[in-house]
Amino acid sequence: MMVCTWKLGSSSRPSPPYSRPETSASQVTWVHPAAFLAPKGIIYRVSMLILNKTAGVFKPSKRKVYEFLRSFNFHPGTPFLHKIVLGIETSCDDTAAAVVDETGNVLGEAIHSQTEVHLKTGGIIPPVAQQLHRENIQRIVQEALSANSISPSDLSAIATTIKPGLALSLGVGLSFSLQLVGQLKKPFIPIHHMEAHALTIRLTSKVEFPFLVLLISGGHCLLALVQGVSDFLLLGKSLDIAPGDMLDKVARRLSLIKHPECSTMSGGKAIEHLAKQGNRFHFDITPPLKRAKNCDFSFTGLQHLINKIIIQKEKEEGIEQGQILSSAADIAAAVQHITACHIVKRTHRAILFCKQRNLLPQNNAVLVASGGVASNFYIRRALEILTNATQCTLLCPPPRLCTDNGIMIAWNGIERLRAGVGILHDIEDIRYEPKCPLGVDISKEVEDAAIKVPRLKMNL
Repeated sequence: MMVCTWKLGSSSRPSPPYSRPETSASQVTWVHPAAFLAPKGIIYRVSMLILNKTAGVFKPSKRKVYEFLRSFNFHPGTPFLHKIVLGIETSCDDTAAAVVDETGNVLGEAIHSQTEVHLKTGGIIPPVAQQLHRENIQRIVQEALSANSISPSDLSAIATTIKPGLALSLGVGLSFSLQLVGQLKKPFIPIHHMEAHALTIRLTSKVEFPFLVLLISGGHCLLALVQGVSDFLLLGKSLDIAPGDMLDKVARRLSLIKHPECSTMSGGKAIEHLAKQGNRFHFDITPPLKRAKNCDFSFTGLQHLINKIIIQKEKEEGIEQGQILSSAADIAAAVQHITACHIVKRTHRAILFCKQRNLLPQNNAVLVASGGVASNFYIRRALEILTNATQCTLLCPPPRLCTDNGIMIAWNGIERLRAGVGILHDIEDIRYEPKCPLGVDISKEVEDAAIKVPRLKMNL
């Protein structure tokens, strides 16, 4: 058995009052850990947290409640010069953790992807994702801390995604985090998943407020003006499904998992890969919401239209559903191109609206594109055409930081810690929120402005 020793440290805490997120009906439970009381400098032996694999919420064994911390075999050394935050992310199908300091240095990172499992089932099954989070979260957090020999007592705070996302997945990360917070007596920073995506760019680039952010992923699609760490104006969002979800469904309908070049790729990646070999103009597809003068998105109609095209091509080629169409690459290219055009047009209107209202500077305004779909290079090139035409600067986090990760959660924790916003010491009423809007919704004002968007030549 591994035994860990560490020196109990202190944490800096902002003055009250502390902000608290709104709660929902979903409830999580946790164990109230025993307090550690002793003179400064005493070395403690502690044992570690084990999470019971029962349905619903975690019910840890009291006898083994300290087992998690016992896995750290670090000796006290030179204290860290900067505040450091542990970030934990389990909002969907990736179990991720990272440690980041206030200067932006990533001190440790670990991630467990469930993609391979969900590819076999044709999509994310929430109870399966929950079980995989439970099986891996302890190891992932340990790896993130161990990368730089960080003892849990060195942490300034623990930040965790609590909204929005899959309820069963969010519950795993929150339960685990609250037990660590309770045992270590550290501040807890609840994180909005989309806020973390939006602020990631401030870790990788020097970006000042305000800036426009386009968040496009498998579960979300929105445009927002970022005016501060927790100050967002929502300009538009998807009225139905997210673009990543739509691309995944098209990939499944095309049975791209059976394609020799795409068998190990997610749906969106398979579409992007195959589209390079196709003719995007082979099919005449009208972009969604063509006449709507707002910044909202819609992808369900596009998905249904593509399904009709696939059914027609299967009849023409005399093949059954589940077999690979000879025109699969053309379909992939067409759906990717229309998706890019739709995203660009809504974003173009958002830029014009913000400049018209003096919410963004007239020159050198910044557009940030983040989220998993923002790692699609075709869509990025389309956005570059837009920013060049509107005298804006396009910034995107590195592709690995566009998808869900622990770094963005830890960095959001750092941002909030520095701003003194949303830092909690009382965790009694914390709940996860599967559905939660971002910021203040001003999409009706955008629609009322009825801004006409000039045509752009999409020479991609």
